[in-house]
Amino acid sequence: MRELFAEGDLTALERYWAEPYVQHSPQMAGGLDTLRAAVPTLDGFSWEPQRVAAQGDLVFTHSVVHGWAANPVVIVDIFRLKGDRIVEHWDVVQDLVAPEDTAAGIPMV
Repeated sequence: MRELFAEGDLTALERYWAEPYVQHSPQMAGGLDTLRAAVPTLDGFSWEPQRVAAQGDLVFTHSVVHGWAANPVVIVDIFRLKGDRIVEHWDVVQDLVAPEDTAAGIPMV
């Protein structure tokens, strides 16, 4: 994530992803060519991971992201690995809300 999205290093796809790459995000098509085309268009992108967890062949990240949407968002990414490569992805994206504006009054991350 850091190398590909934050640093814009497209060679990260060769190191960490594999085809067939199945994308469940409603905003992106599957396949690595989609990522190759999207990454160079990200302006002002930053990825601030807050939590990372793994279970079996799944890795979860909980992050604050700038530059993916008009305003900062909180994203939970779920990756399925086959061997040592990412082959599938799901995400949940929410607008980042200040703690005082949440129902519970606590931070989202």
